[in-house]
Amino acid sequence: MNAPAADHPQGHGREWEELVRIWGETGVPKGCKVEIVEGVVTVSPAPSRDHDDIADIVQRCLCAVIPEGWGVYRTLGIAVPSRSGLFVPDLAVVPKTGLSDRFVVAAEVELVVEITANANAHHDRIEKVAGYARAQVPLYLLIDRWAPGGPTITLYGEPKDDDYRVLRAGKFGDGIALPTPFELTIRTDEFPVG
Repeated sequence: MNAPAADHPQGHGREWEELVRIWGETGVPKGCKVEIVEGVVTVSPAPSRDHDDIADIVQRCLCAVIPEGWGVYRTLGIAVPSRSGLFVPDLAVVPKTGLSDRFVVAAEVELVVEITANANAHHDRIEKVAGYARAQVPLYLLIDRWAPGGPTITLYGEPKDDDYRVLRAGKFGDGIALPTPFELTIRTDEFPVG
């Protein structure tokens, strides 16, 4: 597996390639997720059934509205070398022309969806927001099952530097509207809680 040629951080080409090599060679139990977050290779346990149910609901909604030639992918690596990251979101919407073997450069991605697990919620709320924004991913949907005040859903957009503007936010039970090119409201009342 080769590291993506685009988006190499200045002066960190070999470090990035070494991180990607380690990521690709890390042997973990089936279903576990291996990511690079802030230059550290991390391993997360397999998601729970509730986590997978939410991913399935959102994936079905997205598949009904995406343009021809795009796909909704699970376990696709998203390379964000400028933040020393190789994230594996729960869902990624990518034009099929932007795909490579096991991962894609983040600039090719139209939407990422992260569903927090108790063990990795901090990464999804902080480091990945900054990474996806830095890489100019247009939309980031964070489904936070473990938010301190109860489960929430937040749609980020208009990336600038390491941050996004919050386009919409609500709690489980609220609908969340995605803008063009999706033109879709995801109902969250069926999302399992806890």
